[in-house]
Amino acid sequence: MADLSTEYMGLQLQSPVIVGSCGLTGTVSRVQELEEHGAGAVVLKSIFEEEILLEHSELMAEVAARGYDADAYEYYDQEIRGEKLAQYTRLISECRDQVSIPIIASVNCMYSYEWTSFAKEFETAGANALELNMFFMPSDLSRSCQEQEQLYFDVAEKVRRQVSIPVALKISYHFSNLGHSIIALSRTGIRGLVLFNRFYTPDFDIENMRVVSRNVFSSPAELGTSLRWVAMMAGRVSCDLAASTGVHDGHAIAKQLLAGAKAVQVVSALYQNGIEHLGVMLEQLDRWMTAHSFYGIDQFQGQMSQAHSDNPSAYERVQFMRYSGTGPAD
Repeated sequence: MADLSTEYMGLQLQSPVIVGSCGLTGTVSRVQELEEHGAGAVVLKSIFEEEILLEHSELMAEVAARGYDADAYEYYDQEIRGEKLAQYTRLISECRDQVSIPIIASVNCMYSYEWTSFAKEFETAGANALELNMFFMPSDLSRSCQEQEQLYFDVAEKVRRQVSIPVALKISYHFSNLGHSIIALSRTGIRGLVLFNRFYTPDFDIENMRVVSRNVFSSPAELGTSLRWVAMMAGRVSCDLAASTGVHDGHAIAKQLLAGAKAVQVVSALYQNGIEHLGVMLEQLDRWMTAHSFYGIDQFQGQMSQAHSDNPSAYERVQFMRYSGTGPAD
């Protein structure tokens, strides 16, 4: 058997597959099951900034109703730690006690910085790393693109001051200059970038006149976007890269590792095929590596990145021109 172990953000992983933040990583028993099927690490089900802010608002209303001085921060600092936060830190500590794979805490970030003070609590509870799912939608017309993108840097800087554990940013591809932004973010001192998160996609139910969700799960066809950008950024960034979206089998894992990813995140494939599919994917990767005489991931990782390519233009617009031009294809 090939050695499937790897390193991501300084964390030792038994395999390159990280189970991304989802309902499957929301309980200790599920995390144990994922470890048994070969997960290299898990990103715990996210705590959403909105949840913390809601508790913040409810507490402030209660403070005012009781006649307390809202400026008395000592009181407020003790009381704001609501049940949702307590549940999350318990999940971290219980997982840390029950499994040996790295536990990555996750926060879905919006615009406020109030929640960043809790990052230290996640570290204290035993999280091996922290992943910030940056949730700044390009549809927000109240901010310019410069203001919108600066928020990523502001949040990264503030959180890094709070914790000593590795911090990863999970970002979208909605940037005015994506390549430049990825490189700049990698130089902020974060240890990892996850390319890319996947936004909720709405659809219309035209019979009942309501908005519904569509394409909740990713498909293998979505692999191309992250594969392209991982390949173009590998060797040019100052942190590790993880690939997300469209990874549904062992061959997709191999492709992302060849592109230069240190690890891949998987969610949809496990919902669609069951947790045991994780083992199937790793078996497929193992067979591919053995067939090509690769006995460790470091033997081929990044081998097909743009930086190592003899034909770097294959990752750029020339590929579109080749297949969409008026002349015959080669």
